[in-house]
Amino acid sequence: MTGAPASAAGGSGRPAPGGKLGSAAVNQASLWNIANILTMIRLVLVPGFVLLLLQDGGHDPVWRAWAWAAFAVAMITDIFDGHLARTYNLVTDFGKIADPIADKAIMAAGLICLSSLGDLPWWVTVVILARELGITLMRFWVIRHGVIPASRGGKMKTLAQGTAVGMYVLVLTGPLATLRFWVMAVAVVLTVVTGLDYVRQAIVLRRRGLAAARAPGASGASGAASGTAGTSASGVSGASGGSGTSGASGAGKRPEAGSASGSETPPAAENGPMPGPAAAPVNETSGLPEVSDASAKGPAAGSAR
Repeated sequence: MTGAPASAAGGSGRPAPGGKLGSAAVNQASLWNIANILTMIRLVLVPGFVLLLLQDGGHDPVWRAWAWAAFAVAMITDIFDGHLARTYNLVTDFGKIADPIADKAIMAAGLICLSSLGDLPWWVTVVILARELGITLMRFWVIRHGVIPASRGGKMKTLAQGTAVGMYVLVLTGPLATLRFWVMAVAVVLTVVTGLDYVRQAIVLRRRGLAAARAPGASGASGAASGTAGTSASGVSGASGGSGTSGASGAGKRPEAGSASGSETPPAAENGPMPGPAAAPVNETSGLPEVSDASAKGPAAGSAR
């Protein structure tokens, strides 16, 4: 037994508890994930919704009820595909492009069809579509500086627009017709207010991005200038320190004897005469130097011992 797990050895082991999440994360690079499929369904529903709404002159309550059903399914898929993409990490490049296109397409189709049928004033359609198109273009304008996050007001605007357009698709009379008018009025107000807020955020984001882009160049120039000044100051202080040291060492030296002839005084002359061998003791009676017994005996006596 090698002690390696079955998965590492190539065998069939029990799947990990997080296998579902892991498989979802693996599928994020695939085009055919559940979030993208819902987005595709919403795109297909756009022409179907238009055909159902305009069927039989656009005033048949039954066909408009079917058109409302298609519109409701499209709005529901808009909620679920975004939630699934964020929860299971199914975000793809296709989803980033197709999801906002599908949202704008279904809303624009409903507004234009209702205005063409005379159920909704054209100025409402123009205001809403101009805001949506302008905000989309503005996002691309500042995308290199950052991303403008979706605000709570923007989500409320989307909900109000979807509810109002859905109520206008249905053939309503009496109090419900009055209610849908006020719901559309709230949607228009939220559309304008959130649009102005997005413009403000875009301007602030762009200013910050430009300031951050200029900041490294300015700090680099100031750093280079301070480095040059520091190098010059250290060079000046080093030069002055070197000359001071030379002067001090030159002043500390004293002229030596014999320097005019170019020769130095030997150590023996400076310290006096070198000591010679010690003198032998003198006998006071004879006046002759005394000789020790070992010296008198000589080498023979030393070897005889």
